[in-house]
Amino acid sequence: MAPSLPAIAGIASITRTRGSGRGRMRRAAAHVAVVLGVCAALTVGPASAAQPGNSAALREVMFVGNNWDGTADVIASSGDFAKVGRINVIPDKAQRLTEIYLNPVKLAYFLGVRYGPGEGHDQFADDMYTTPDGSSVVVSRPSFADVVSISLATGRINWRFPVAGYRADHMAVSPDGTRVAVSASTANRVHVLDINTGAQLGSFATGDKPHENVFSKDGRYIWNMSIGDVTSSFDAPWLDWTKGDRHITVADATTFQQVRIIDMRQRLDAFGRGDLSDAVRPAVFTPDEATLYFQVSFFNGFVEYDVASDAVTRVKTLPKNPATSEDRTTWVNDSRHHGLSMNPAGTKLCVAGTMDDYATVVDRASLQEGPLVPASKPYWATVSGDGKACLISESGADQVTAIDFATGQKITSVPVGDHPQRVRLGHVPAGWTGPSGA
Repeated sequence: MAPSLPAIAGIASITRTRGSGRGRMRRAAAHVAVVLGVCAALTVGPASAAQPGNSAALREVMFVGNNWDGTADVIASSGDFAKVGRINVIPDKAQRLTEIYLNPVKLAYFLGVRYGPGEGHDQFADDMYTTPDGSSVVVSRPSFADVVSISLATGRINWRFPVAGYRADHMAVSPDGTRVAVSASTANRVHVLDINTGAQLGSFATGDKPHENVFSKDGRYIWNMSIGDVTSSFDAPWLDWTKGDRHITVADATTFQQVRIIDMRQRLDAFGRGDLSDAVRPAVFTPDEATLYFQVSFFNGFVEYDVASDAVTRVKTLPKNPATSEDRTTWVNDSRHHGLSMNPAGTKLCVAGTMDDYATVVDRASLQEGPLVPASKPYWATVSGDGKACLISESGADQVTAIDFATGQKITSVPVGDHPQRVRLGHVPAGWTGPSGA
C-alpha cells in the first residue's frame, strides 16, 4: 500500500551569499552602458548528445557548485574527499550574455540578481544532479534563468531549458533519476523536466519565491518550499508580513495538481513561537518521513515538526557567536543558520551556523549540540556517500569541510572554487578527471 500523504516529506533550502549588498542597484545603471559596449556574440558549438554510460563502471562522487565561478568541483564522496575533477557549467557564457545585454528587461533582472541575492556577483551554479548513467550533469543557473545538461565527456551542452521569469533556483531529482524539478523563483512556479531531453513534463504554481524542491521517496509527490522576499530591508520582526506569501506546496508528481498547502505561520503560533519567521529554510526529514527539522529566517537554531499531527513539537536554540552583529539587515538573505542534514540512521543532525561561523552535530533525541566546529559562513550541509560524515560548504573560505557524525569533530577540508553553495551526490564514469580538452 502506498504511504498516506501526511507520511510523505521533503527537504528545504535557500540560496545564500556573502555580505549585505542592499542598495547596490543604485550603481547598476552605470554598468549597463559599459557592458553593452563591450559585449561580443560568440556561438556555442552544437549540443553534444548524452552518451549512455556503463552503470557498472561508475564512481560515486560529490559535486560542489561554485556559484560565483560558474564551475563545479568534483570530489570523492567519502574517505579523504580528494579532488577528482572540475567542469565549467557556463561554456555558453558569451552567447547568454549577448542575449541578456540586448534585451533591456532581461538585463534589468540580470543586474537585479547580481546586486540582490548575488551580493555584487553573478550567480552561475546553484543546483546540480547527474544523470543515472553518469554521462551528464544537469545544472540550474540563476543569472541565466535556465537549466542546462552538460556532457561530462566533452563539457558541451546537451540541452537548455529557459525557466519562466528571470531566475532559476533549487532543483530536485526523482527517485528513479529520470526527472528534475526546478524552481523559477521570479515566476512562482516549478517546472518538471525530463532529465535526458530537457522536455517539460509539467509545472505547478507555488508561493512567493519558490526555492527547494524534493520528491517523496516513492516519487508520487513533489514538495516545494517558498520563502518570500529575502532581499528587502524590512527585516524587523513586526515587518515579517511584508516578505510575501510563504508556504509549502505539495504537488502530485504525475498530474502536477496541488494536493496540500502547509503554512508554518499557524503551526509556529500554536506552539507559542509567533516571534519566529515562517520562511522555511534548509530542512531534513527523518528516514521514515514522519518528522521534519527545519531552519527559519533570522533564527540561530531549528524547529521540529511532526508530519502526521501537523504540529510543531520542539524548537532548539543553538549558541550565538558573540562576534556576530545583531543587525538583521547584515545577515545574508535573511539567514542566520542555513544548512541542515541528517545521518542515515536518523539519530544525528548536522547544522550549519552560517552567520555564527560554525557547524555542529546535534543528537536528535536530546537535541544537545556537540562541539562547535569553526567554519567561515557555512552555507550548506549534506551527507557523505558512506553516511559517516557531514559535509558543509564554507562559502566564506572557498572550501568543503567534513565533520564526523560520531564524534562531531572535523575530519578534513578540501579547497574548491569561488563561493561554494550546493553539494550533491552524483556519479561519473570510472577514471573520469574532467571533460576531454578541458
